[in-house]
Amino acid sequence: MKRVVTGHNEQGRSVFVEVGEPDHTVRTPGMVWREIWATYKDTAVPLASDYKASMKSRWQSVFPAAGETRIRIVEFDPEALENSWSAETEQVLNAELPGLLEHMEVDDSAMHTTNSVDYGILLKGRLTLELDDGEKVELEAGDVVIQNGTRHAWRYTEKCTIAWILIGVPSEE
Repeated sequence: MKRVVTGHNEQGRSVFVEVGEPDHTVRTPGMVWREIWATYKDTAVPLASDYKASMKSRWQSVFPAAGETRIRIVEFDPEALENSWSAETEQVLNAELPGLLEHMEVDDSAMHTTNSVDYGILLKGRLTLELDDGEKVELEAGDVVIQNGTRHAWRYTEKCTIAWILIGVPSEE
């Protein structure tokens, strides 16, 4: 996967600031998580020259706070996931994907809720969206989900790849 980041030079002309792999890729059994980009409440254009250092120092959670955004690509492989959860996997997820495990429910680790509007675009494979009442919708490549802060789970029985754009919004609580 190639990530292309544009910006401006000293004369204000468009330039490619970075072309290459995403900086933050996490591989665990059954999942490859590529964190592509994040914005924060005070993110502005043109891109600051120290944007990389600024982004890394501000990385607090995989879920955006109100006024922030995230974009990521996640690949799921259910065959690699079976019987592969370990304390080491949990340590990697806590260190590399902060906030992820805290949002997962104890009784059903796939079920979770976030304070964001999430646009999901299924790029490859099949995926099932399940809501808290057990209602389900089957998705296939090309389908788009707009997730509005509802309690939900993702179920899959084959390899799939999904792009996520998350927009942090204020919570009513």
